[in-house]
Amino acid sequence: MWWRRVASQVGRSVAVWVVSTLTMLVLAGVLPDFRLQSPDGDSATRIAVTAAFGAGAFGLLSALVWPLLVRLLLLVPALVLGALVFFLNGALLLLALDLNPAERGDAAPETAVVVAAVMSAVASATGGALAVRDDEAYRRRLYRLADRRRRSIPACPATPGMVFVQLDGVGHDVLLDAVGKGLMPTVGRWLERTHRLTPWRTDWSSQTGASQLGILHGSNHDVPAFRWYEKDRGEVMVSNRPTSAAELQRRAVRHSGHDGLLAVDGASRGNLFSGGAEEQALVLSIATRRRSRENRSRAGYFAYFSDPANAVRTALSFIAEVGREIGQSTKARARKTRPRVGRGGLYPFVRAFATVVERDVVVAAVMGDMLAGRTAVYADLVAYDEVAHHSGPRSRDAEKVLERLDRALALIENVAEHAPRPYRIVVLSDHGQSPGETFRTRYGLTLGDLVRAGCGLPVSRKAERTHSGAEARAAVRAALRRPGREGRREKYRPARGSEPIVLASGNLGLVSFPDVHHRMSKEEIDARHPALLTTLANHPGIGFLLVRSEEHGGVVLGPFGTEIPVDRLDEVPGPLAEFGVGAADVVRRTHSFPHTADIMVNSWYDPEEGEVLAFEEQIGSHGGLGGAQAKPFLLSPRALSEPEGEIVGAERIHRVLRGWLDEAGGPQVPLESAEEKAA
Repeated sequence: MWWRRVASQVGRSVAVWVVSTLTMLVLAGVLPDFRLQSPDGDSATRIAVTAAFGAGAFGLLSALVWPLLVRLLLLVPALVLGALVFFLNGALLLLALDLNPAERGDAAPETAVVVAAVMSAVASATGGALAVRDDEAYRRRLYRLADRRRRSIPACPATPGMVFVQLDGVGHDVLLDAVGKGLMPTVGRWLERTHRLTPWRTDWSSQTGASQLGILHGSNHDVPAFRWYEKDRGEVMVSNRPTSAAELQRRAVRHSGHDGLLAVDGASRGNLFSGGAEEQALVLSIATRRRSRENRSRAGYFAYFSDPANAVRTALSFIAEVGREIGQSTKARARKTRPRVGRGGLYPFVRAFATVVERDVVVAAVMGDMLAGRTAVYADLVAYDEVAHHSGPRSRDAEKVLERLDRALALIENVAEHAPRPYRIVVLSDHGQSPGETFRTRYGLTLGDLVRAGCGLPVSRKAERTHSGAEARAAVRAALRRPGREGRREKYRPARGSEPIVLASGNLGLVSFPDVHHRMSKEEIDARHPALLTTLANHPGIGFLLVRSEEHGGVVLGPFGTEIPVDRLDEVPGPLAEFGVGAADVVRRTHSFPHTADIMVNSWYDPEEGEVLAFEEQIGSHGGLGGAQAKPFLLSPRALSEPEGEIVGAERIHRVLRGWLDEAGGPQVPLESAEEKAA
């Protein structure tokens, strides 16, 4: 009955108010700059009344004013909002004390920040503990926190919904090791009882841009790397740049003939691409558009931070994570750990954003989608990938992140029990990571330096760093600026000239000559720079090259003059032999892309140690061939059909997931493209 729900809600509100009052009394007794009485002293009753009034006013202001403040502050960077959380909360407490008609209660500004933070945390914990005992109340509380403003849970079909959680960068073997060590008990329990684990192989471009585009949109055609130069447009495409992501999504929709995996009643959370979902939050491909009902890329921040307890908890965790990273990097330098890359500057804040803010906001959004009964939800958690790039894929730092990700999965599992329809939870990764020191560390020069030397161009004495292109940095940039703005440095239109453009994507390098409008052939490169291909192919840090050939169509080059046509790689794998099964197929596929670089360079690979040499500043890298980076995982309920044969390529993963949606009796992914619909 409705009156029972009202009575239950009133009872919980009173309980939270009482606990908040007691908390305020305790803090007033502990903190010297926080008082609830006049300077001349007051009776215990009057002090208690002052505390009760202050707690009630603070709770009311938090409920009414805080969401308005957060909505206004969406105009400022999300990370700035995190820094303002404590000060805003403290200001609300001071206002609550000033509203006391008895003019009792006062606090120093810095003390008010502490008191407000503690009271918000205690109120949230109390309300959550009381709500958990009531299933309906628990659903409604989670529903509110996820910014679903309907008065009741909407009617849902009885067919199961699907939740796809992407653990960015977690390789198949890394997951198994984590389960074996007891770091991921939730995943371990699933494997024992309900789920199966399946490895799959990526394309040559083993990175989120190519993999997630193929998974969500069914096509990653013409995505040769994380970043590449397109001669016809005179622009460098970067997978985690909003304008590039939007263009790649448009191309994928046109090539695949449909809007994406999530086109019918779907939600996309924290991804590079939308998957055709009508509900989108923290999606990079829409971050350049003006804010509208169709573009809510930053709405997830408001949905999460509109609860002051969430804001305080995440802000505290953010600060703790920054301190944790500074401590871990300092320890690594003191121990002279090798391999090691620089982890200073803004990196501690980038890491904290990926491992705390992005995780908390995305998980809350997924919870809301489940409670709203959406048919398909796809969410990306980038925490592990960011930490593994800088600490190593099997480092203790990365293992700690896996533990926290497992707890996030447990929370999603728990919320599924309160959802209005059954849910099947699928966990997958887009790629793994391969360890190894950087090319620059081992040889004292970058790939760009080596290319310039081969072209007879001057090389700087001090080799410059090739900065990491980790996915988390894109999420931070999208959070730090208003949609639709890109700085001049991000236009990526290099001046045309004779000097080559050298780009890095993990241990995959791309060399393009911008003044030649077509893809140059081996013969043309040799005529222009006779020493270049030989210099690259014979360097000990290079595994193999791919170039176009006027005679053979395409050739793979290796040391000592090795030259193998791409259509003969199955018979004579040559330098590809060490890279394992399927290497020839993905090289041939990339060779067919319109925007493949003039020279594709894959680094050296040690099959015994599984190590590669990253052309970026990463000791855990991905983007090319070699080792664990090309072996992600798919963890699926046994109630779903088992994929037939080996899964090769992200486009095949799309077909598997799409088939599971069909099995669940959900709406079919439309076959017609957006252009066909318009026609």
